[in-house]
Amino acid sequence: MSLSPYIRFFWCSALLLFTVGNLQAQVQTNGSEANNIITAVPFLLITPDARAGSMGNAGVAVAGDANSSSINVAKLAYLKDDYGFGISYSPWLKNLVPDINLAYLSGYYKLDDRNTIASSLRYFSLGNIQLTDENQQSLGVFNPNEFAFDASFVRSFGEEFALGTTLRFIYSNLGSNLVSSGQQSSPGKAVAADVSGIYNSSVRLFNTDALVSVGANISNIGTKMSYSSGGTSYFLPTNLKLGGATSFNFDGNSEITVALDFNKLLVPTQPIYDNNGNIVSGKDPNRSVPAGIFGSFSDAPGGFNEELKEVGLSTGVEYIYDKQFALRAGYQYQNPAKGDARYFTLGAGFKYNVLNLDLSYLIANAQTSPLANTLRFSLLFNFGRTKAEDRKLGRD
Repeated sequence: MSLSPYIRFFWCSALLLFTVGNLQAQVQTNGSEANNIITAVPFLLITPDARAGSMGNAGVAVAGDANSSSINVAKLAYLKDDYGFGISYSPWLKNLVPDINLAYLSGYYKLDDRNTIASSLRYFSLGNIQLTDENQQSLGVFNPNEFAFDASFVRSFGEEFALGTTLRFIYSNLGSNLVSSGQQSSPGKAVAADVSGIYNSSVRLFNTDALVSVGANISNIGTKMSYSSGGTSYFLPTNLKLGGATSFNFDGNSEITVALDFNKLLVPTQPIYDNNGNIVSGKDPNRSVPAGIFGSFSDAPGGFNEELKEVGLSTGVEYIYDKQFALRAGYQYQNPAKGDARYFTLGAGFKYNVLNLDLSYLIANAQTSPLANTLRFSLLFNFGRTKAEDRKLGRD
């Protein structure tokens, strides 16, 4: 089975699974139409939350839950319960490798009706890999893995606006101390931050009560990552996510939410090189993190038209009945030259007492997309009377 451009992007970014040498095999030569964006730790771009996953990965402005840290931590400001936590799990790329999986654990606690703290852990296991030397002699079995630990603070500024920030430690162990190109690999480490916000407004649309929300999240703003002393340093997958959502409350029992997100990586686009390795179109990707972020809007070899191709779309719809049962659907789109992740998603959610269970299923052509038939599962637990309610009852 031939790999789609999306998987080439994934495995180009995760090339360090097998080697910590340079990326000369990945550069585009003159005439290439595919200019992949290469980063370290691409697992940070995977949406672990089954609810957002069933809505085409849209959700930066959708009402929050315990998994909001993975897409827009500012949404935690408007949760009604004092504290909660969530557990998510997904087998990943199961059409290629049977033992890759992503696990996600998150929790939050409301200090008061304005301030919330949260934490989360994302763990990505890339399965077992049989290592061999250049003579095809076995070097044993290695389990490459990566994780990211987050600590977040959120503050609301009234009933309509909230801001959140996250500090993140990232660890990537992909090389098993192998020696490649004369350099010994070592685990990559980095620190990063997210900045997010959300704005809500209650309105009347089509003679129906509605909540209109706009959200934004800039994630993984941080240091570059290297897998060897003096080796190549790679950008983290800094990502801009902007979106909106509108929720209609029809009769007190039925609620429909429609969401649309735009996504763009804020890292350098690979230029086009000639056969001698000279840049013939585009800009040199070897620059500082701030220059990489700001330059990501104007460095594509194909100019503005190619920059537009780097913007991905995520859209979804959610129907909730009696706040206990939900049906969801969505669509994810990336340009064929910029990832080619195009697929539909379906999902459902169930709530009983303090427990929420969310499931999502990814629909794609199994012959062309290794993401086909991907499942995601999330369990959410929410506890406690809200502090605002306590004040109304005179219990503070």
